[in-house]
Amino acid sequence: MDSLHPKDPIDYVAVRRYRLARVQDQLRKRDLAAAVLFDPHNLRYATGSRNMAVWTLHNHVRYAFVPAEGLPVLFEFGAGKWPVASQSLENPAEIRPPRSWTHFYSGSEKQAHAAAWAAELADLARASGGGNRRIAFDHLNPIGLRAIEALGFEVADGEALMEHARLIKSAEEIACIRRAVAVAEEGMRRMRETLRPGVTENALWAILNQTNAEMDGEWLETRLLSSGPRTNPWMQEASFRTVEAGDLVAFDTDMIGPNGYCADISRTYFCGPGRPSDEQKRLYAASHAQIEHNLALMNPGRTLREVIENESHFPEAYLPYRYGFAHGVGLKDEFPFLRNAADLDQQNDPEMRLEPGMVFSMESYIGEAGGRDGVKLEEQILITERGPERLSTFPFEPALLA
Repeated sequence: MDSLHPKDPIDYVAVRRYRLARVQDQLRKRDLAAAVLFDPHNLRYATGSRNMAVWTLHNHVRYAFVPAEGLPVLFEFGAGKWPVASQSLENPAEIRPPRSWTHFYSGSEKQAHAAAWAAELADLARASGGGNRRIAFDHLNPIGLRAIEALGFEVADGEALMEHARLIKSAEEIACIRRAVAVAEEGMRRMRETLRPGVTENALWAILNQTNAEMDGEWLETRLLSSGPRTNPWMQEASFRTVEAGDLVAFDTDMIGPNGYCADISRTYFCGPGRPSDEQKRLYAASHAQIEHNLALMNPGRTLREVIENESHFPEAYLPYRYGFAHGVGLKDEFPFLRNAADLDQQNDPEMRLEPGMVFSMESYIGEAGGRDGVKLEEQILITERGPERLSTFPFEPALLA
């Protein structure tokens, strides 16, 4: 379940112990008997287990029961039929075969299968909950909801519980994140070396994907890589377009790397030969300045409101395509999400304070509505007692900063 590197210095038992304690602390604070987790990110956080994560994102066939006290019970796909990798973990008290009521497996028996699933969870809750009948779920469709409520249990919000559990990273988690960032930046280096006129966007994106898989990473959450006129507006995914000389190439790694941790970094490259236009350099300078200004605001003790009120305000020309400028990151993009000053009235939890141990990705997109080019930059940082520390170290584009 851990990295395959033979000289791995990370204490994964400590990682799992810390994360389970964070989940159970949230359960007790919210007066919950247990959490039932389906999301593969949450399953990994609470138990350390991984198994076909992308497939189980949309096929809910593995889950964990995490009590407020004691060890989780992991309902693992394949358990009872063949040995499963999760058996090597110390966190689950028990590994059981899962019960699924997905239509794929259940067909017309969905109601009966959901009732059997709920009954097994109810038995666990009664045994561990001391009479508490409140259970949090991170994902639950209407059939499952009705089945668990029919047994007299109250369903609570497991998504919020897990987002708050994941907020503060331990030193060992930070080591995992550094490794994921290093893998992403090796992929970025290979992409930069390969960039030339005639290469396709898909071919460049595939280099990052291959590097991640080669180094025991997991998957890329998006295909956000575009070139030339496809850099404006942002959020266009990689295509068969051929990169031309003089193009900008912008991308966002959105990478779930080794040990399940996310590396979320963006750069914009210039494809030579030749020199960038004055307009390209102007856009790049604006994006770079925005990143640097906003990153310096991320000091412990500041509220989200204080950070946003002092963020680098967009020139009028860039406002239509403004981009949220920061978000938490750990096993995936995480809470909180910081909006731009122009959208402060829509900011959630504005009085929340930055704390040491939080990890953020600081984002900037600069492009004019109707313009040809756009620039996407993003840095991943750690909030420390002394202020923000960069976790991403990949250099910015010299030709565009000249």
